[in-house]
Amino acid sequence: MVLLVSGCGKPGGVDGDLTNGWAAMEPATGFEPNVGACHNANFNPIGPRGTYDEVDCSAKHRTETVFVGTYESPAADADVPPIDGSAGARAAYSVCDQKTTTFVGGPWRNARLWIGVTHPTEAAWSGGARWYRCEVLELNSVEDDGVLVQRSGSLRDTLAGGSSDVMLTCYAIQLDGNGAIATMPAVNCTAKHNGEFVGVWYAEDLDYPKNDATWAKFHDGCRALIADYVGVPKDADLQYRTGVVSLPGGADVWAQGDRGVRCYMWLDGVELTSSLKGKGIKSLPVQYK
Repeated sequence: MVLLVSGCGKPGGVDGDLTNGWAAMEPATGFEPNVGACHNANFNPIGPRGTYDEVDCSAKHRTETVFVGTYESPAADADVPPIDGSAGARAAYSVCDQKTTTFVGGPWRNARLWIGVTHPTEAAWSGGARWYRCEVLELNSVEDDGVLVQRSGSLRDTLAGGSSDVMLTCYAIQLDGNGAIATMPAVNCTAKHNGEFVGVWYAEDLDYPKNDATWAKFHDGCRALIADYVGVPKDADLQYRTGVVSLPGGADVWAQGDRGVRCYMWLDGVELTSSLKGKGIKSLPVQYK
């Protein structure tokens, strides 16, 4: 074997130098997701490269990327992605909140929409990845245990015209035997209903509601929106004019800094067939004291 190897020469045109004459290799670059991409996978706050699969937004899909951002110091200096409600995670959620409103053409909380932030895996983070992507998705309801809608078509500018089939509207609220809301199906405001979406109130620095006392602050905030929406005084009689449904996001997004509370007017025992927006005192009389 020794004699055989030593007897072998170099093929023609080979000088034995493995580096000279080779072009320099391009610097290694990490994967980054694309803005405007749609995905058929369910939302996941951790985005492995191996599960990243874009689909045409005209085809059925579950989520849509509205923005791709980059973490900066000090969040970028951490050993792991900021997915725990830290300052970095809240900053990313805030950007996604604003970028989604721009993308869909109006405040996304006025519609059956939900947003989430996807981060790199820890392995990708350790390799230098510092991106995060903002995802928007449609729910069949934001009021009553909504589930994700597998939709066709982009959500870009879908709220820009002020009317869309995903906009929040009027509701036929039904109670259970304990007086709590059992179901809250959406209906056209020309159909019989006893509830109506009036806007979004921001709870700012309040804690997530856990008892009657903390819920009362949320209800007061939403009642003030109802007064502005209908055109009635914000006085002691307001609580006797209307009931209220106050719906913040879940505790998980609250930890990310989401302080938006969807507010609904609720008139128990009343059947309306039109919106009460701007209708004034006669449309919302004092019902009881």
